[in-house]
Amino acid sequence: MNKVIEINHLTKHYGKHRGVLDISFHVNEGEIFGFLGPNGAGKSTTIRSMLGLIRFETGSIKILGKDIQKDKETILNEIGYMPSEAMFYPAMKVKDIIRMAADVRKKDCQQEAEKLCERLQVDVNKKISDLSLGNRKKVSIICAMQHKPKLFVFDEPTSGLDPLMQTEFFKLIREYVAGGATCMLSTHVLSEVKQHCKNVAIMKEGRLQCVDTVDNITKTSTKRIRMLRDGKQEDFIFKGDLNDLSKELVGHDIADILIEEPPLEEIFMHFYQE
Repeated sequence: MNKVIEINHLTKHYGKHRGVLDISFHVNEGEIFGFLGPNGAGKSTTIRSMLGLIRFETGSIKILGKDIQKDKETILNEIGYMPSEAMFYPAMKVKDIIRMAADVRKKDCQQEAEKLCERLQVDVNKKISDLSLGNRKKVSIICAMQHKPKLFVFDEPTSGLDPLMQTEFFKLIREYVAGGATCMLSTHVLSEVKQHCKNVAIMKEGRLQCVDTVDNITKTSTKRIRMLRDGKQEDFIFKGDLNDLSKELVGHDIADILIEEPPLEEIFMHFYQE
């Protein structure tokens, strides 16, 4: 399987301040890859290094088989990048922003742009200054998708979108990926990762904590226990054999008990905590 993104031993400092330290992972062709971590974990630094927006000290990055430091312009022609906060000229109309984004790439994207505007319900005649956060987000999505790139890099793409538009956004992603594209999704929304991603990399304090399949990471014997024992309400996480729990309950008055999988957030949280 072809590797669309190859990052090896990436290190970047901002003067005396930490950026990222010795980051290595790869993303295969045709997958939606999750990139997780709290604020300040180093996700944006990694992405900006991948796109050639900042210089890094050591390591190497290949995108679509090419070195980002040697073939930056060629690589960027094949990438659709959406930053977490896209800024547009407020006095311009939506249709002019979309056309300008296509002109910068010297491509005729009109047909694809019209399809995306219809799917995402975007009014192209409005000015940017008249748009809500969610609608500005849609414009950013269209600018990133309309040239049908080989690689999508999305940084917090669904923040500000209503649930219907979030669903439509991921439908579009799956359609492009089915057509041969690859997607790297940086997000705080863990449910999105579990639903749409096969593999995930988790960052913390500039270091890579884990690269694994979502199935492996979320596979756990840990349970959340909620019960009324001896007249007292209890709610706790239990790690271990449930047979041991049943033995512990012998002799107690159990009026009610609920045993369930812990929330996804709790499964991932131990990667972030000390």
